[in-house]
Amino acid sequence: MLDEVVDLSRLQFAATALYHFLFVPLTLGMVWLLVIMESVWVMTGRQVYQDMTRFWGKLFGINFALGVTTGITMEFQFGTNWAYYSHYVGDIFGAPLAIEGLMAFFLESTMIGLFFFGWDRLSRRQHLLVTVLMAIGTNLSALWILIANGWMQNPVGAEFSYQTMRMEMTSFWDVVFNPVAQAKFVHTVSAGYVTGAMFVLSISSWYLLRGRDVEFAKKSFRIAAAFGFASVCSVIVLGDESGYSVGESQQAKLAAMEAMWHTEPAPASFNLVAWPDEAGMKNDWSVEIPWVMGLIGTRSVSKEIPGIHEIVSANRARIVSGQQAVVALEALRADRTDRAALARLEAYKADLGFGLLLKKYTANVAEATPEMIDAAARDTVPKVAPMFWSFRLMVALGLSMLMLFGWALWTSVRGTFTRSPRMLRLALYSLPLPWMACEVGWVVAEYGRQPWTIYGVLPTRLSVSALSEATLYGSLAGFVGFYTVLLCVELYLMVRFARQGPGSLGTGRYANEVHAL
Repeated sequence: MLDEVVDLSRLQFAATALYHFLFVPLTLGMVWLLVIMESVWVMTGRQVYQDMTRFWGKLFGINFALGVTTGITMEFQFGTNWAYYSHYVGDIFGAPLAIEGLMAFFLESTMIGLFFFGWDRLSRRQHLLVTVLMAIGTNLSALWILIANGWMQNPVGAEFSYQTMRMEMTSFWDVVFNPVAQAKFVHTVSAGYVTGAMFVLSISSWYLLRGRDVEFAKKSFRIAAAFGFASVCSVIVLGDESGYSVGESQQAKLAAMEAMWHTEPAPASFNLVAWPDEAGMKNDWSVEIPWVMGLIGTRSVSKEIPGIHEIVSANRARIVSGQQAVVALEALRADRTDRAALARLEAYKADLGFGLLLKKYTANVAEATPEMIDAAARDTVPKVAPMFWSFRLMVALGLSMLMLFGWALWTSVRGTFTRSPRMLRLALYSLPLPWMACEVGWVVAEYGRQPWTIYGVLPTRLSVSALSEATLYGSLAGFVGFYTVLLCVELYLMVRFARQGPGSLGTGRYANEVHAL
């Protein structure tokens, strides 16, 4: 059945993406911490900062290798599992991915080789330049990938061509400077910075709790506390910007995140907690904070945020309009010289994607019943409960990390963190928090785009390849099994070298040297 093929294709891509994003945030964050540590070494000449760069760089390298391994296969899935998607929007979506490979990936891959093998071949300043370029390459890679993803969320700079029966780019710079993509980039990389800072802070706390390599751990702790506090503040501020961009381009996603069933008088209140009733399209109960949602979503006190009922009603009208576009397009497929069909398509082309939603219910869109149109309109809003609770979990985790990094920075400035075992234990046990926040953040972003692969343009149901269920079950099992092995390898290597600590460098200056050698 097509429904199962769609679900399995989505599940496979979601599984590989979530596995991949276990490695990406740490890469994004650790690389700038290496820049900071090496910069201090170049400026002061103090050996401990070079040792910090080399030790934390070793853990960074392990994570980078696993991140690359899991990331490459994701791009191939666009051709294997999402063939019609690749055909329909490949000219646009492929451009930033190609630039990422040619510009960013080669840069970061070259520089990471020089980083590890250039210590005895490059001067201090030359090696620092390599580390800076490695950081720039890593973040440029994230930029181009998120430009591609941002276009899926807000497809600007492109239009449908009836001659090629595909989407075609009209403005490369509109795609690059897409406000959704830019907000997503800065929010995502800031989350990565928090992840890197938490990683260094937690492991440094473990050393301090055990009284091992204290001076090394203290300096690492201080850098991670300051960098982490600045980064988590950025995540919160930029998260507000991301929320505003969602309110501008994806009103259904915003309404689902807030379980906002009806349009409220401006400025709308924020549902702190609620119990959504999907079937009844209402909340059984809620605790609201006045004005907050209106200020986040619109940056004003007079602009309304539409509720789910009103969004469904508006989208129903767009589906009726899109139905006309689909009928005209099918006529043009039969006869490219049909001027009446072309004029009809041009009149309703803006809603073509909404008309394609009816393909879920009937092969002949012209014969869609009012009940089919109602069902398609309801499909335009994602399930509320997963969106509502995922978003709140992400926010709660972010606020928890803000308090932790604030506490760590305060004690770091006062010089009392080594005498606060409770804070050190909390930092150690908080190690998983940024990964949890990143994962649920991607659930909000990607699940909230449904039922679209390209928002408002191409439904997910029409994007898949013609694969059998057996093939998808087999490939899904293979990916999950292989990625689980890679994750276990990563955890084993990370734990092993973290336990050895800077003694793994074999310099004779740290504990555990015998085991390291």
